[in-house]
Amino acid sequence: MLGAVAAGAAAFALRPFVAVAAEDAVAGDAIAPLPVQEVAPGLFVYQAPYELADARNEGAVANVGFIIGREAVAVFDTGNSRLAGRRLRAAVRDKTPLPIRFVIFTHMHPDHVLGAAAFAEDKPEIVASTKLPRALAARAETYLEAGARAIGPAFGGTVAVEPTRVVDGSDAIDLGGRRLTLTTYPTAHTDNDLSLFDTETGTLVLGDLLFLGHVPSIDGSTLGWLAVLDTIAARTDVRRVVPGHGPAVVDFPAGLGPERTYLERLVADDRALLKAGGDIAEAPERAGVSERGKWALFDEFNPRNAITTFHELEWE
Repeated sequence: MLGAVAAGAAAFALRPFVAVAAEDAVAGDAIAPLPVQEVAPGLFVYQAPYELADARNEGAVANVGFIIGREAVAVFDTGNSRLAGRRLRAAVRDKTPLPIRFVIFTHMHPDHVLGAAAFAEDKPEIVASTKLPRALAARAETYLEAGARAIGPAFGGTVAVEPTRVVDGSDAIDLGGRRLTLTTYPTAHTDNDLSLFDTETGTLVLGDLLFLGHVPSIDGSTLGWLAVLDTIAARTDVRRVVPGHGPAVVDFPAGLGPERTYLERLVADDRALLKAGGDIAEAPERAGVSERGKWALFDEFNPRNAITTFHELEWE
């Protein structure tokens, strides 16, 4: 059985999904499917707006989607509320009656995981990096409190769900003649990033290892992220990539370029600040600021990115 993450104690408390459904304030409402695009045969993506979660967008603020095989479906990421997850599930049901056997988390951030309870009746495997459970448990209480404040009544029934299958290095799942390869990475965007590669179409789903349009958010290592981008860019089997925030799909490897430029700018500016004897308090106004006009939500995320990068570079 799937379970809700027990916040504050870095442990899990299993929670029956009948209780989750009873708490859902919008359970009886008609569910509008998320509008999805078929970016490759049988691979559908919802392109999210460049927004923070709020009542108007109901927490559907990350690119999410699903892949249809000959026997089953895999969903990747689920939105920032159970309602966002229900809308994603409705989109799946608009396209196929096949069973949803897998829900895959690309990392632990709430806009990617908090919709998972919407898939309880499907009894899927919940797949994530082996490092995700601890990271999510440590943050679940904060995520749930913030989501309730930002989204309001539409957040009803939202819980943090425990993975039932973890990946350390690489793994694969089969949707019936359609193989998905799952890969984990050293610390980059977070310490629990995971990608999925659809071998049939050459499509790589990167989650928040790739931002376009929406400024990147660093919750791991800037230098590590740049190294992971090098690893990904060297692949010769990828035709296209799906970002965690940005267009539904972009060309490979060109689509990696703007994010790399931003991260390299942060590193260069913070190194210059350190060399000049500057203080970490100066980083938000000095590091990355030349990139401001190129990214949505820049002022919401760049100050923290600048401080995180400065702190990392202090230890070089």
